[in-house]
Amino acid sequence: MSKARGNLLEGIVTFVIGLGLWLFTGDVEVPVVTLTKVGIVMMCVGGVLVASGLWQEARGRTG
Repeated sequence: MSKARGNLLEGIVTFVIGLGLWLFTGDVEVPVVTLTKVGIVMMCVGGVLVASGLWQEARGRTG
């Protein structure tokens, strides 16, 4: 698997897990962090990984 496809897959999985945390853990209380905020951060990181994978894929095809 190329690095671009790996970043795409990892980004999609991270985004989906973050989306699940954001949507379904509003009532869960954890002493240190808020799981909904962790979900938002994970969605942002997943989006960056997807964008990076798309960028690498586009550069790989032209180069």
